[in-house]
Amino acid sequence: QVQLVESGGGSVQAGGSLRLSCSASGYSMRFLNMAWLRQAPGKEREGVAYISSHNITITYADSVKGRFTISKDSAQNTLSLQMNSLKPEDTAMYYCAADPDWIRLTSGSPNCWGQGTQVTVSS
Repeated sequence: QVQLVESGGGSVQAGGSLRLSCSASGYSMRFLNMAWLRQAPGKEREGVAYISSHNITITYADSVKGRFTISKDSAQNTLSLQMNSLKPEDTAMYYCAADPDWIRLTSGSPNCWGQGTQVTVSS
């Protein structure tokens, strides 16, 4: 089974940037569709960004489009999320997720996800 570990979270001022990383072990990301999800206290989990196993299909939530960039380095087996122009509403626990099934992943039920890394954006 794939093991996912997120890192890179922290506290920043609005307008700042963070880069989240997700390292995977057990399976190659060449065979996995990947995603970043987030959940804030009292809110439902939402998909932030998705990238297909072949890196061709990339989608973003409207709320982060133009500010966040998802990327995958299959050689290093790492997933990244570059977060620019951060807003207080971006504050949440961010999770890395993986699934060989694109539909299942994008439907909100990933096969596997990590423990998360906290992102806090102050105004």
